[in-house]
Amino acid sequence: SYLKCTKPFQRLWISSLTDKAIREGFQNLKPGSDYDNLYLSAKARSQADYVVGINASQALSIAAGRGSWSLGRVQTPTLAMICSRYLENKDFKPQTYFKLKLHTAKDATAFAVLSVDKYDNRPAADEVLQQVKAAGTVHVTAIEKKEVKQEPPLLYDLTTLQKEANSKYGFSADKTLNIAQALYEGKKISYPRTGSRYISADVLDEIPHLIATLKNHPRFGAYAAGMENIVLNIRSVDDKKVTDHHALIITGDPADGLTGDERTIYDMVAGRMLESFSNRCTKENTAVSLDAGGVHFVAKGSVTLLPGWREVWNATDEEAPEEDVTTLPALLQGDVLPVRELEALEKQTKPRSLHTESSLLGAMESCGKECENEDEREAMKDAGIGTPATRAAIIETLFAREYI
Repeated sequence: SYLKCTKPFQRLWISSLTDKAIREGFQNLKPGSDYDNLYLSAKARSQADYVVGINASQALSIAAGRGSWSLGRVQTPTLAMICSRYLENKDFKPQTYFKLKLHTAKDATAFAVLSVDKYDNRPAADEVLQQVKAAGTVHVTAIEKKEVKQEPPLLYDLTTLQKEANSKYGFSADKTLNIAQALYEGKKISYPRTGSRYISADVLDEIPHLIATLKNHPRFGAYAAGMENIVLNIRSVDDKKVTDHHALIITGDPADGLTGDERTIYDMVAGRMLESFSNRCTKENTAVSLDAGGVHFVAKGSVTLLPGWREVWNATDEEAPEEDVTTLPALLQGDVLPVRELEALEKQTKPRSLHTESSLLGAMESCGKECENEDEREAMKDAGIGTPATRAAIIETLFAREYI
């Protein structure tokens, strides 16, 4: 750049450090000009670091009159997100409301149903409670059954891996990045600093072989062996959505000699790879409407018909099950059931919770969603603040500077 040299050059561009990937990379060197936009975006970021970071930090430190304070184009908006969520949470005034919970049973299966309406105060709830008690029975007015197919999750990019490692195992974003980097350097997984959750069609050709290498895995062995006979789900395959590097997958090298934490992250990547190429999970969801003395109640139930990808970790729903999903007996429209117990539940509206490292990473990735201005929101649609590789370091910087 400095010498204004414009001679063509070629670039080695690989997503894994296995010998095979490096050989293939050298056989398919890319013209350097393919990456001009990556160069320009990095240059724009470095200039923004000068304009915002260096100038604003000096201005702030002089204005403060003591100490050195730093402002940055990524750390400051991230800090602002943490602060605004903290203030929103602190200033939240919870509202109390009441719902009725009715316990009933059919044959030998007892279950509970909740009132559709909320009541603002206890006297109002008690009045309706007496109305239901007087009725003594509850009628099933409608039953709606729906078969739902849940697609498997997409492969991990760095941010999704960091978010899940934080919420499941309490790993900081920085720790997850360091472990993933070590696994990459040890030829166990593909390049971790990726922002894509997709692989290209040519990488798909490798996947059956990679799945086969997991047959001796203590946790996933049986499942991986069973995948030989299925048609792979190609939801995670899209050449257009592969950015600089494809999503995280394992390499064909055996995963021996890993430490406890390395094994945890490796298993997350391996397990997610199995999930992503597995069949859909099929569930039957049931919604039941009931009526007791003119008061409407609802109950929801869910039965897994075919576990599909959920069998990899034998996981129930990732999200905490809602408190109103219950195991329901076989109900029919027109059933009349006894009112066994009845209570008025006191509940409170809750604020959005304070950020965890996991939710903060998500907020940094999709920060445009919070923009009030529609043009700004549209412009930021595919851009977060920070890059997958730098978000962890930004959060660590905020800790180190004692801003959070």
